[in-house]
Amino acid sequence: METTSTTTRSRKKDKIIYWISTGLIAFFELSGAFFINSEMAKEGMRHLGLPEWFRWELSIAHIIGGILLIVPVTKRIKEWVYVGFGIDFISAFIAYLSVDGLVGNTFSPVLTLGLLIVSYIYYHKLKS
Repeated sequence: METTSTTTRSRKKDKIIYWISTGLIAFFELSGAFFINSEMAKEGMRHLGLPEWFRWELSIAHIIGGILLIVPVTKRIKEWVYVGFGIDFISAFIAYLSVDGLVGNTFSPVLTLGLLIVSYIYYHKLKS
């Protein structure tokens, strides 16, 4: 009886960690949709030397990925969402590092990547 209670508590803890980390990632990605055409977004892309069309492509990919991260989809699709976001966050880190050097903002994609890794680990814990 004690093991079942411990297992239930552990599973509940895993769900909470998964949904908090996943919810934060989805919120960050989906909230970007509100700023897609803002002057700040345009200037950010220009600052990094990225073309104008890339802002739209990246924003649309973030919206789709943010939705797919929180809705029930096949395991294969969910894996690709994690891969896509992982590549995006690593690329953002490299872009900031290349253009700005080691400043505070350089590490924001690394922190988001850490949150993504937590979500990924707990996604698999819950699926097993």
